Amino acid sequence: MILTIDGPAGAGKSSVTRRLADRLGFQFLDTGSMYRAVTWAAMEAGVNFDVEAELVPLMESIEIQLRDDGVLVNGVDVTDRIRTRDVTLNVSSIADSVPIRERLVDLQRHLAAAGNYVCEGRDQGTIVFPDAFCKIYLTASPEQRARRRMEQLATTGQFVDYDQVLREQAIRDRQDETRPFGALTRAVDAVEVNTDHKSMTEVVDELEEIARSRLPADYER
Repeated sequence: MILTIDGPAGAGKSSVTRRLADRLGFQFLDTGSMYRAVTWAAMEAGVNFDVEAELVPLMESIEIQLRDDGVLVNGVDVTDRIRTRDVTLNVSSIADSVPIRERLVDLQRHLAAAGNYVCEGRDQGTIVFPDAFCKIYLTASPEQRARRRMEQLATTGQFVDYDQVLREQAIRDRQDETRPFGALTRAVDAVEVNTDHKSMTEVVDELEEIARSRLPADYER
């Protein structure tokens, strides 16, 4: 069974999705980390982001492993490296590449083919898993999302001005919402949950209630 959680950057998807998966006894698939991993690899290789003829061979040359404790690219732990501001500023270029998205969509479907998964990203309920038994669209105000991003960066020693974060976030939102394939949008059958002024526990409680109301009656953890 697949439960999808989509939404914009800073809505709190990764944090609450992992906890929701634990509560339900599901596995967690962080698809955003996959795009970040490809972005990091492209930056390390000096690939031109505007030349798909360079991006596609790169994608085919790397192995991405998602683990409970982090992300590996070709065996290298890049968990912290893919969360830097530089990667964030470049990830839309990777996400906009149709060939890259097609390959990652195939990989995501392959990874979640066996077992029960909570999958978070931008297009999980619309493109990757349109038949998911439960779809959630997690959102928050731009101001709240920017503050969360600032706090996240600060934990890794990256201190960025709030107004700058807000501007960069607005640019990324437009890129996410207007890309030709896999654009960020709420699935028509998704439940929208706003996380403003809610603690992580409150959000997870709300998502768990939604998920359990849609689980088959015979589901056992």
